[in-house]
Amino acid sequence: MATHSAPPLATAPATAFDAAVHADRWIADYCARSTSADVLCPAADGSVDPAWPAMFAELAMVASDDLGHIRERVQRHAVDIGTGFRIADEPDERPWPVSPVPLLIEAGEWAGIERGVIQRATLMETVIADLYGEGKLVADGHIPAALVTGSPFFLRPMVGLDPPGGRHLDFIAIDLGRGPTGEWRVLADHLRAPAGAGYALENRIAVGRTLGGLQDRLNVQRHAPFFAAFRAGIAAMCKRTDPRIGLLTPGRFNPSYPEQAHLARYLGLLLVEGADLAALEDKVYVRTIGGLKRIDALWRRLDPRLLDPLAFDTHSQIGVPGLIDAYAAGNVVLSNAPGSAVLEAPAFSAFLPNLAKSLLGEDLLLPNIATWWCGQTAAKESVEANFDRLLIGPAFHARPLGMTGGPTAGADITGAARTALLADMANRPQDYVGQELVRLSTMPVVVGDELVPRPFTLRVFAARGGDGEWTVLPGGFARIGEHPDARAAVMGEGIWSADVCVYGAEPVAPVSLLTAADSLQVRRNPGTLPSRVADNFYWLGRYLERGEALLGAIRVMLGNSIDVDGGAGLSPTTVGKLVGLIVGAGSAPHPPSLRRADLTALARTAMEDEAWQSILTLNRHAREIGEGSRDRLSADMVRLLEAPFPTHRGMLERAGSLQRRYAAIAGLSAEHMGRTAAWRFHDLGRRVERAMAMARAIRLFGMPGASPDDLSVLLDLADSQISYRQRYPTGIARVPVIDLVALDPGNPRSLAFSAERIAARLAELPVLSDDEMAEPQQAQATGLQAIVMTATAAALDAETLGDIERRLGAVSDALARRYFLQGAEPLRTSGLTLA
Repeated sequence: MATHSAPPLATAPATAFDAAVHADRWIADYCARSTSADVLCPAADGSVDPAWPAMFAELAMVASDDLGHIRERVQRHAVDIGTGFRIADEPDERPWPVSPVPLLIEAGEWAGIERGVIQRATLMETVIADLYGEGKLVADGHIPAALVTGSPFFLRPMVGLDPPGGRHLDFIAIDLGRGPTGEWRVLADHLRAPAGAGYALENRIAVGRTLGGLQDRLNVQRHAPFFAAFRAGIAAMCKRTDPRIGLLTPGRFNPSYPEQAHLARYLGLLLVEGADLAALEDKVYVRTIGGLKRIDALWRRLDPRLLDPLAFDTHSQIGVPGLIDAYAAGNVVLSNAPGSAVLEAPAFSAFLPNLAKSLLGEDLLLPNIATWWCGQTAAKESVEANFDRLLIGPAFHARPLGMTGGPTAGADITGAARTALLADMANRPQDYVGQELVRLSTMPVVVGDELVPRPFTLRVFAARGGDGEWTVLPGGFARIGEHPDARAAVMGEGIWSADVCVYGAEPVAPVSLLTAADSLQVRRNPGTLPSRVADNFYWLGRYLERGEALLGAIRVMLGNSIDVDGGAGLSPTTVGKLVGLIVGAGSAPHPPSLRRADLTALARTAMEDEAWQSILTLNRHAREIGEGSRDRLSADMVRLLEAPFPTHRGMLERAGSLQRRYAAIAGLSAEHMGRTAAWRFHDLGRRVERAMAMARAIRLFGMPGASPDDLSVLLDLADSQISYRQRYPTGIARVPVIDLVALDPGNPRSLAFSAERIAARLAELPVLSDDEMAEPQQAQATGLQAIVMTATAAALDAETLGDIERRLGAVSDALARRYFLQGAEPLRTSGLTLA
């Protein structure tokens, strides 16, 4: 990389001298170990671009001389943001690994990269339009027909369809490698569902929170204008002036789902899955709690072959039947257009240089790594002759029969593996490519408490703006290899990422996605709530409340009552009822006896045995819902839901830790969630589950003949011991206890309180008709509330409580039928709003 003039530094604070000393020492030590292929130490005379010392001085201002501390600090910020990713076949997400040292690229150098990316995007749009249009490039011999028709990414149903908006590509990603002498080359193109822009944004946020002065000190170009342009570009292709735009995700098991949720939240897009959508009369709708709402555009992160089972893969269960018909009719924009990934195949890289000359009249500004497609005889013979000097890989990403892994250096393929690969290459040469082995530049990364050189690649992003022109995200993100080996072939996906800062001498205007003052009409409706999301929030409330109720029963059984005579001193009859409550919830098998050891074993199973409906199982269900609702939950809520199960030695200590966690979640729900429709469903789930649990508890412990132990346990389960003692200091009696836990409208644990809240929440939700008549779920809730309001403590019996439980189940069923629209049946239901 050439040496450039750094921007003038801001006036330094009093401690800047020490920071500069640390920075100079870090750089000197690092450059003594690195090579001339490093971005920090490329000059033979030992000179360093002044931007790097300025950046390291910012690091030293925060961390003094402790590089390990600054790495941990940046990583904590990434965790706070909620950044994560998932490895295939792993059940849990991993935190996104961010290096505290950004990659610095001077604005003049970046301008060359930017021109090359725009040229490449323009070329690929031209080629794709021809392949799905006139087909001249194949007919004239510029592209072999087998390269197109043999590709799994070529979607024949898309031939002849004009994409809405007139273009196939709206958002692309390109992987670049920097060679030892500073030249940039294209390693791969990503057109199907380009991932990583959200990670670039999150890297910038995490590093920006740590190095707050770097933005102004180096005049770092901002990301917000790029995302604003992309959002405007999609909106410009829609027919309606105020379009509804969604981000179509495969769901929470997708490796980059956290990134998708972050992007949807940042861009103000509706995060939807295939089950959220329905195609009717060549239009696409999202299933919401207010009926079917028209959706105009989808930024898809779903494999195009899974988009529509009627057009592509008939086995797809996550697509939208009829989506391609709506697309063909011009009523929904899909970004990128299905089939555009045909150019993503590594084999196509062999033809792009000549296509650039033929179609654009110029050479590629960012050249490919040299590629030979073995589907051509001469290229195949060249690959075989130079086998040990090339990278051997699949032509279309799918692994051929002769390969046991991903792309591999030919020299590393030996013995039986080499024999099998060469045999399969002879049978199906079109499945293979040979590519030159590229050596990568290195950059500094913090390992332990020191800087070490590691190879990196750069992923850059380009998008169409509102004017249809391409714009490039200034920076992207760097992927850093784990090992010093600088061959791109062995780097794999890397284990770190780094922010990429494009800097220059000109000040950068502070731009964000916030619109100008008074440019938007004020509204208090938070927007469309998909039915699936409402379903998730409802069951999030139920699982959390169910876990808390089960935990309460376990704690009482183990002896955590505030009653000095409770817990271990409970009568066998009362303990047996507690055991029946826990066993009846499906949380554990019935113990062989009521001895303390057996009760402890029962409690352990009910708390942490995943084979049963234990607290661990219920928490896992809640965590899974939280993972699928990242765009609507705070980072604090997600962290609490994902917190590991406590491992304290004693059962009561573990129970206490869980109780504090449940209390924290309830506090966040009550005091930090906006009173939106999502919160109403969450609260409905809590109230329905709480009322069911309380009705069962009253039937077990509060019927005529209940002992003092029974009534004390009932007060514990209702968390009402203190309220009762303050109200009735003289002693415990059945009727006052029943009145408090069942009929007192001021007790948030009572049946009366829950019944009133259920009716109130349902009254706040949208209805489908304007005749002022109650819908079934509202009528069921009103009937439930009437029974509870007219009951008396003395007359409340098991039959009435059983009726209340059945009515609660009926409310839940009616609510689900009305609002959780899934499957085909709701599409034929009369009265569903189409907007």
